[in-house]
Amino acid sequence: MSLGDEHGSGGYADTGQTRTRLPEGDPYGGARRGGRSSSRSLITVVGVVVILIAAIAFANRGGDDASSTDGTTDKPATSATAASGTRPVESKAGGIPTGFAHSRQGAESAAANYAVVLGSTGMFNKNDRHRIVDGIYTSAAAAKLQSAMDAAYSASFLGKMGLDSKGNPPQGSTFVSRTVPVGTKVEQFSGSTTKVSVWYMGLIGMSSANSTDPVSSTWKTWTFDLQWADGDWKITTDTQKDGPAPVPGDDKAASSDEISKAIEEYGGFTYAR
Repeated sequence: MSLGDEHGSGGYADTGQTRTRLPEGDPYGGARRGGRSSSRSLITVVGVVVILIAAIAFANRGGDDASSTDGTTDKPATSATAASGTRPVESKAGGIPTGFAHSRQGAESAAANYAVVLGSTGMFNKNDRHRIVDGIYTSAAAAKLQSAMDAAYSASFLGKMGLDSKGNPPQGSTFVSRTVPVGTKVEQFSGSTTKVSVWYMGLIGMSSANSTDPVSSTWKTWTFDLQWADGDWKITTDTQKDGPAPVPGDDKAASSDEISKAIEEYGGFTYAR
C-alpha cells in the first residue's frame, strides 16, 4: 500500500476537488507527504515480493458476466457484498481466523480476513510474519515466500519506516498499519480453487510528536488465488493494483495523539460474507 501524496494548496477552485485539512498546530510538525519513495508500506512490499520473486503474472479479471437485470448495456453487472446471515468463523490459529466454509462465501470471508492480517503490523516482525505466512498460504507458496519476505523486510527497510530491526516503533510512538476491506468480489470459483478480489482502504504511517511520516490512507484492490487445502482456503498467489480511490473529503486531519488513541481503543473485525 503506497502512501498517498497530499494535495497542495492551489488548484482546487478550478478543478472542483476537495482537500484534506491538516490540524492547526499539529504535533506531526505539519508534515506533508511529498513523493517519498521510502514511505512505501507493507502491502507494496508484499506485492513486489510476490510478483518479482515468485514470478506471478498479474491475473486477468475473471468472469465475463454481461447479463443485466435492468436491460441496460452501459452498466456492468454487479454482485453486491450483502450480509448473508452466515456467522463469522470463531476459531483462530495464532490470532488468524481459520475454518472458513468450503463455499463462495467462505472464500470471500477468507480473502477479506487474509487481507487484514497481511496488512497488519505483525508483518514487520520476523517471527510474526513467518507465523502469518505459514498460516494463510499453501505450504508450497509459503516455502517460496519466507526468505524473499525476510529480505524485503530488511533492517534498512524497517529503519526507513521508523522501526527498529524487530519492527518496533520508538518509545512514545505508535506505528500504524491496517487494512480495512470495503467489499469482495468472486472472480472465478470452483470446488477446489477460486479467485477473490478485495477492495480496501489502508492506513500506514508513524504517529508521534516528531513524525515526518504521519498516518495516511490509500485505496487498493487485492486479488487472491485461493486453493482448498487441509480443510481451509489457502493463498497460492496474490496481486494488487491501485484504486479505485474516491475523491478525498474536506476532513480535518487528526493530531498524532488522536490517531494513537484511536488505534489503541478501536480493535479490528473478523469479516464474514
